[in-house]
Amino acid sequence: MSEIGEFGLIDVVAGLVGAEEKTGEAWRNLIIGIGDDAAAWQGEAGVQLATVDALVQDIHFKLDLTSWEELGWKSLAINLSDIAAMGGSPRYALVSLALPGDIDVRDIVFFYQGMLSVARQFEVAIAGGNISRAPLVIINITVFGNAAGASDKLLTRSSARAGDKVAVTGHLGAAASGLEMLTRGLQFDAGSAAMLRRAFLQPSPRVSEGKVLAQRGVRTAIDISDGLVSDLGHICKASQVGACIRVADLPVEPAVKANFGPRALEFALSGGEDYELLFTAPAQVIEVVKATLQPMGCPVTVIGEMVHDRDARVTVLDENGKEFELPKAGWDHFATGKHGV
Repeated sequence: MSEIGEFGLIDVVAGLVGAEEKTGEAWRNLIIGIGDDAAAWQGEAGVQLATVDALVQDIHFKLDLTSWEELGWKSLAINLSDIAAMGGSPRYALVSLALPGDIDVRDIVFFYQGMLSVARQFEVAIAGGNISRAPLVIINITVFGNAAGASDKLLTRSSARAGDKVAVTGHLGAAASGLEMLTRGLQFDAGSAAMLRRAFLQPSPRVSEGKVLAQRGVRTAIDISDGLVSDLGHICKASQVGACIRVADLPVEPAVKANFGPRALEFALSGGEDYELLFTAPAQVIEVVKATLQPMGCPVTVIGEMVHDRDARVTVLDENGKEFELPKAGWDHFATGKHGV
């Protein structure tokens, strides 16, 4: 597993599933399967979406760094972000918990209070789930949603074209900086510390923004979970084109620059877990998106463009136009040398 990594394993599984004979109504109605932020299929009431994610204690979170309420918030929010990255609306969540026997019941109450806080904000119903015993805490959440309009209005990873501009919502680097602050016990001013902690432990999924992208003509998007360069690489691979981005154009979070100096760029490029939307579209479409989202308080920044490249690489250029070598790769569960909690 450490040799092929998480995404190599996904390719193996996708190959097995892809070789299956596509018979029956379920296969005929499937629009998007393995390889995107969420699965999509044609239902009687329109296009339906589903995503699932797992969080494992001491891999994705440490209980001495997060409150149970923050953990509940983040566990649901990251799944809502996957629906947002498809341009959809999240509707229902199923929650599966595996817990040690010595967990305090009050902690699970706080956990659900955190989930319910973000569920109320995005009008999501927690509809059921499962609870079992395990030697450590394991959280699995499945979210179902829907997309307005036809299937060709979905945001996917495979629709980018050479000549498209690459753009991103919001600011970058705050979540990875928050993790660094918490794990190293760094002390910052109260405002910066609260913002960085919230960025890492209570991200706000860009659900409304994702719907705007789909409505305004964007067709390619992904949420930034593994890191900007890594997630842009997923778009390049799925779309079979390359990308070129400029570090001078990156919207790095000002508090990250102020408190981490030169490392701010590393956090913005490969830190991950910002849960902003990274998307590509023709320049005129990007301008329409900007005109819609910026009055809503969501900045949109063009950071580069998609290019012809048979190897589907992501090239990062420094302030002098020279190729910039990343100090750290993005998240991969199995590959060696990758970062985690």
